[in-house]
Amino acid sequence: MKKIFIAAADLEIGGAERALLGLLNALDKEKYQIDLFLLHHSGPLMSLVPKDIRLLPELSKYADLGIPIQKVLKRGHIDMFYGRLKGKIKARQFAVKQGLKGATSLDIHYSFRYTMPYLPVISDTFYDLAIGFSIPYYIVDQKVQAGKKAAWIHTDYAMIDGDRTEELRVWDAYDRIVSISEAVTRSFVSVYPSLAKKIFLMENILSPDIIRKQADLTGIPPDFSDGADFIRLLSIGRLTKAKNFDNVPDICARLIHTGWHIKWYIIGFGSDRTLIEQRIQEAQMEKYVLLLGAKANPYPYIKNCDLYVQPSRYEGKSIAVREAQILHKPVVITRFPTADSQLKDGIDGMIVPLDNAGCAEGIAKLLGDPEKQLTLIRHCQSEDFSNEKEALKIDQFI
Repeated sequence: MKKIFIAAADLEIGGAERALLGLLNALDKEKYQIDLFLLHHSGPLMSLVPKDIRLLPELSKYADLGIPIQKVLKRGHIDMFYGRLKGKIKARQFAVKQGLKGATSLDIHYSFRYTMPYLPVISDTFYDLAIGFSIPYYIVDQKVQAGKKAAWIHTDYAMIDGDRTEELRVWDAYDRIVSISEAVTRSFVSVYPSLAKKIFLMENILSPDIIRKQADLTGIPPDFSDGADFIRLLSIGRLTKAKNFDNVPDICARLIHTGWHIKWYIIGFGSDRTLIEQRIQEAQMEKYVLLLGAKANPYPYIKNCDLYVQPSRYEGKSIAVREAQILHKPVVITRFPTADSQLKDGIDGMIVPLDNAGCAEGIAKLLGDPEKQLTLIRHCQSEDFSNEKEALKIDQFI
């Protein structure tokens, strides 16, 4: 039996986390012994880890990587505190030197880099394959022994500033770099052209049967029922810059001011919640844009919405969009750089402009065209979205 090691941060609500569960469910347990290592045994999705997956114990110093730096000091891990502090200082110095502003990968990258000497080896087992499914990628390179190593990329790396030279060294340590779409591949290779030969395409694995069963577990969720007299728009994702939810209040206001009777619900959590709440107040959209927080099972919400909208600034390949299609919903996405790899415009969804006015106009056009909505729905009903066979590609790594 081949041995596989998989590392990820946690199982909070998110597309990468759901993709990880899809992979864990699809892998052949009679063929592979699978060890899962999480920095934190936390998140609403923990209960969904298949029982035949071996969950490795949480290690306290690895858990230090995802908590406020002050708490690391209180835990008595002086070495980890020093590494985190040094990483923070180095990240700030690099950003100032390069003139980088806004969201970057620097804090995470340098935090892992400068704490690496103080982290223990995760396992004495020698694996046939070790997978860095999500950050931190350093640990699979340096703290796990394996015949082959692979790292997953989930986002549009051309949109994220960072220390390209240092991060290239991290990626280059892997035998394979797994991309979830052709568009993500093009983006990644545009940043790291020397790694083109290591790229391997493997789509996120989703099970339509599981998604539909979870969608039927409840009726209309109570915090969704207040929109019964409205057209329900729904968006799902982390509350971060990439998802562009801070512009939803303005887009919603434009729709309402042109006569549309809508409520726009957002499922997710993240660092931008305060900003989004501020934008809701500024647009006077308190009654119409509703933040529902994290939901372990978002599928009843998708099932009961009228229109699914992904208004992102950039994406890898949105899991939530595919889930909405599996549940036969008309879908609207913005024209982020990888949008054409997400859906076929006008066939199984609509792509609208990224600017607020254009986005509102595109949504309004679809809302006013029930026949087009039906065409999108019927196409999704006819499509076989099952792709569990993607997991067979793991054999090619080993």
